[in-house]
Amino acid sequence: MILLLDIGNTNTHVGLANARRVVRHADVATDAWFAGGAVDLVKKMAGRSPLTGAALCSVVPRATPVVRKTVRRLWGLRVLELTAQTIAVVGIGYPRPDTIGPDRLANSVAVKHHFGAPAVVVDFGTAVTFDVVDARGQYVGGIIAPGLAAMTDYLHEKTALLPKIKIREVTSVIGRSTEEAMLIGAVQGYRGLVRELVQELKKELKARRLPVVATGGYARLIAAKMPEITAVDPLLTLEGLRLVWEATNET
Repeated sequence: MILLLDIGNTNTHVGLANARRVVRHADVATDAWFAGGAVDLVKKMAGRSPLTGAALCSVVPRATPVVRKTVRRLWGLRVLELTAQTIAVVGIGYPRPDTIGPDRLANSVAVKHHFGAPAVVVDFGTAVTFDVVDARGQYVGGIIAPGLAAMTDYLHEKTALLPKIKIREVTSVIGRSTEEAMLIGAVQGYRGLVRELVQELKKELKARRLPVVATGGYARLIAAKMPEITAVDPLLTLEGLRLVWEATNET
């Protein structure tokens, strides 16, 4: 079994995988790595599974050495860190590869493997990111927008009368309360953003068929009424890590 760790700004997504798929997963608050609280949670999830290695991607540089050291101390594992230098499954057609978020590379690996090329991943995390794999199978860049929670939290923090809200589905496009109005702006507004950007990406890539795979915390909510979204896969980033591990250990 392989231990997979996708270290994000809010949560670390932890997975266990065999040679075919991710078989178990859980979320750990990334801040818990610094307070020591993550160790017991990860040990509990791993259970008695025999671990042969670990792969990680991280967008939190200060957390990376802490997690790496913890994994080595607990299990003595070799840790593969996914970067533009260690990726072996997707080519990179990007001016400064070292500036690409490793989670975005993992997404690109998984979407190319399962959906072919060209293809797009929309990741609804702390930020909403679009990752683009072109017809040659290369990661060529993407788009970054504020995440839904980040946007609504910012409105709450920077205004006197707008409340903190919990993102959920709304049925109308006319808000009958402040909360409803904010939800429409977030949910329907982000659907419009995704729809428009997907259309522009089709033109840019000259692609009649363009698989679009959604992942991240709000993926199912936003994709629910969007035929433009081909599939929803909450484990896409962990699957990309698994594929990179398998490819690296085959060579």
